[in-house]
Amino acid sequence: MIRFVPIAIAVIVLIVLLSSLYVVREPEQVIITQFGRPVGDPIMAPGFKVKAPIIQKVHRFDKRFLEWDGDPNQLPTKDKRFIWVDMYARWRITDPLLFFQRLRDERGAQTRLDDILDGETRNAIANHSLLEVIRNTNRTPEQSGLEARDETGLDSIGIGRDEIRMEILGNAQTRTEDLGIAILDVQFKRINYVQEVRQKVYERMIAERMRIADRFRSEGEGEASRIRGEKERELKRIQSGAYREAREIIGNADAGATGIYAAAYDRSGDTRAFYEFLKTMEIYKTTLDSETLLLLSTDGEFYKFIESAHGR
Repeated sequence: MIRFVPIAIAVIVLIVLLSSLYVVREPEQVIITQFGRPVGDPIMAPGFKVKAPIIQKVHRFDKRFLEWDGDPNQLPTKDKRFIWVDMYARWRITDPLLFFQRLRDERGAQTRLDDILDGETRNAIANHSLLEVIRNTNRTPEQSGLEARDETGLDSIGIGRDEIRMEILGNAQTRTEDLGIAILDVQFKRINYVQEVRQKVYERMIAERMRIADRFRSEGEGEASRIRGEKERELKRIQSGAYREAREIIGNADAGATGIYAAAYDRSGDTRAFYEFLKTMEIYKTTLDSETLLLLSTDGEFYKFIESAHGR
């Protein structure tokens, strides 16, 4: 039994030595507590370290940037519009001793950040209008075609989304100064309308698109009417020119025929008499019908022609 005593003592000494040695890794910072109370300064440098065995305990905290991811909240704006706001942030532990005294661990820090960042976000959204929350500048939207002639109807804003974000960040940093942590950045992950407002927005967008479509359709019909009018004018111009040219051709032909007739008339008496007879027949053909009563003189050429045709 006695021979096991040295072994037991060696094991106890080994346990004590192991419990007094610890390693601080590169991304860590450490504080030592004795009976639950911090002792000494925070240990920031990495490497092997020594502490009192058994009675002292090592508490490790991350040096790196840590994330905070908030839950989406339905918040009212200054103009009584309800929107869904989802935020996220990045923070780090700057004073591990103060952090341990005030928050104990990262879980406690996350809970406290929920209260601070959610509260500051709610206050900021409630103090600004919807346009200020969703817009960042007074930049005029770039449009083309018909939409470029439409008035956008956007009101000017005095403060934009980025200024609201910086307001939330500044107020939250002030409230965490005595917690041993620093909030590095706050960002809007998502901003969206609630379902009731979203439906109204969709209806307004549809109505706007329909209005633009109606204007396109109206301008198209006006352009079609203009093209049809130009076509009718051009058609009438062509028809008028063709009619004028046809009349000129007919007139020239009649003039030629008249010249031929005149030349034949001057050539001999018989020919002249025959020409006069033909012209008389043409006149009767165009002026007389079946109901016309014609009185002929016995001295007329037409009467003589009829009398000779019947063998009288």
